Amino acid sequence: MNQAKTILITGGAKRIGRQMAISLHATGHNIVVHYRSSAGAAASLVAQLNAEREGSALALQGELLDTASIPSLVSQAVDAFGGLDVLINNASTFYPTPIELLEDEFWNDLVGSNLKAPAFLAKACVPYLRERTGSIINIVDIHAKKPMASHPIYCSAKAGLEMLTMSLARDLAPSIRVNGVSPGAILWPEDDSGMDEQSAILEKIPMGRMGEPQDIANLVRFLIDEGSYITGQIIAVDGGRSVVI
Repeated sequence: MNQAKTILITGGAKRIGRQMAISLHATGHNIVVHYRSSAGAAASLVAQLNAEREGSALALQGELLDTASIPSLVSQAVDAFGGLDVLINNASTFYPTPIELLEDEFWNDLVGSNLKAPAFLAKACVPYLRERTGSIINIVDIHAKKPMASHPIYCSAKAGLEMLTMSLARDLAPSIRVNGVSPGAILWPEDDSGMDEQSAILEKIPMGRMGEPQDIANLVRFLIDEGSYITGQIIAVDGGRSVVI
């Protein structure tokens, strides 16, 4: 088993974040689950992890759009486990914003959660990550490269996160590695029931199927535990969809 690392996962209570937490915990790491409003899901997950290994998981609430509160969130994680090895910027908001409906509120939310918060989280974590030759993993999106209809703000924010990943990899080397993981069709949005659209997407995936949250967790685990010479990379986990869209 790998030497235990302390890993902070933003938006870690549900969906892909939850699976990353479970998978990384199973390899012996300590997990800090950040959540904004999913208190019940976060508490349940942390209870499950601590039942498996006492004192190995913690839930922390935080509003990442309030960047002034981010240093406190990070310091709580550090104080709980005596340090920090990995930051996973997973928290995200996602919804369509046709340009005709552009509002400051949507811009601030989508850019704030998908680009600004990851940058300020990185800033707060860097001193601690340097102490342990740690790493940052940003959850990007294959649509950072090829736009999705009616999502100009979201796609632009994710494109910015991709460049932030590469910029920080250059600036923070050699003490901190920074990589991005770009999911394709892994989970449908919770409020999306458009079967025709989903079928059309599946037809464009060379692998012929959706991926699973575990596919993302597997790559993240590799980057943390095995990828010691990998930095500045944006790796798609999409069944080949990005080569055809």
